[in-house]
Amino acid sequence: MRPRWARRATWSLLAIVIVLALADVGLLDAGRLARGVRNIGEFAGLLFPPDPSSLPTLAEAMLETIEIALVGTAIGFVLALPLSLLASPVLFGPRVTGPVKLLLAAVRTVPALFWGIFFVVAVGLGPAAGSLGVALYSLGYLGKLLYETFDGVDPEVIEAVRSVGASPAQLARYAVLPEAANGVLAQLLFMFEYNVRASSIMGFVGAGGIGFYMIGYLGLLRYDLLATALLLTLAVVVVIDRASSLVRRMYLYPVAPPPPAE
Repeated sequence: MRPRWARRATWSLLAIVIVLALADVGLLDAGRLARGVRNIGEFAGLLFPPDPSSLPTLAEAMLETIEIALVGTAIGFVLALPLSLLASPVLFGPRVTGPVKLLLAAVRTVPALFWGIFFVVAVGLGPAAGSLGVALYSLGYLGKLLYETFDGVDPEVIEAVRSVGASPAQLARYAVLPEAANGVLAQLLFMFEYNVRASSIMGFVGAGGIGFYMIGYLGLLRYDLLATALLLTLAVVVVIDRASSLVRRMYLYPVAPPPPAE
């Protein structure tokens, strides 16, 4: 273990770097922060009370947002699962895992909104572009999350299956995927929850969903209608979060607690 003075020096250096970064981005400017608090108060006053007159239109757009998230997550998962297996050092060597990890990193580097713009150019305005944008975004992140999940599989199980002469495909089928099933399902549900929020933003670039109306209300300074859209999005996200928790309880394999120490 490192000496105590080294640990203290590390934490002190980290604290100094954080303080310098806060100052550099302007978050230690008391006057600026005070103006920000004042502006937030004024903006919040314009949001309330929400105007419910747009609810029918927003509900239809919210349904489209959920469809975009569902289709994008499904396509992203179908693409990410085989690539994440190829990226796992549990199954393949660096000659295979290296290029696949680089590909996933390249996809992940591109922001979701840029993917939305890219597919708006490719297939036109609407939910098709949003779905494809979410799919590519999901591919990058799900690929990384899944291969890290596979890396956490019990090595004793891997060695037991490998010792009988199993090929990488058999190893994935009979050891890696069954052992990582809990993590795979949890990551997939998390990605869907996240994509509902991400799909809301896709409308900002004309890729369908409730974000199209949000950006319109901002342009018209109709903050009361914007508040309705935000509250509807919040309600849907909370419902999806509860539904995901229910699915986890129903389908995740129970993990037995460790025996008590004697």
